[in-house]
Amino acid sequence: MDKKIAVRIHSNETGSVLAAADAQLVGTTLNEGKISLKISETFYREKIVDEKEFVNYLNEATNANLVGETTVLAAVKNGLLPANGGKRIAGVPHAQIYKI
Repeated sequence: MDKKIAVRIHSNETGSVLAAADAQLVGTTLNEGKISLKISETFYREKIVDEKEFVNYLNEATNANLVGETTVLAAVKNGLLPANGGKRIAGVPHAQIYKI
């Protein structure tokens, strides 16, 4: 079974930000030291997609905020993020992509 990714596109006059996270992480908060990352439904989840659809969204986005093993690995596998292009928060991968 394909692992699912929650996605939401936030658009404005300068472009779009794709917020994406492993679906099972939505509604949780990652805490590590002074860092707290809330993976809220209102920011990350508009719909649930498979990896192929996620990569299509990622290719179209101006910027991206990615959380989770499945989500970050999909970006790496498709050449959209270097393998060391993110960090871990409470053991969970997190990466941001800015297209300039």
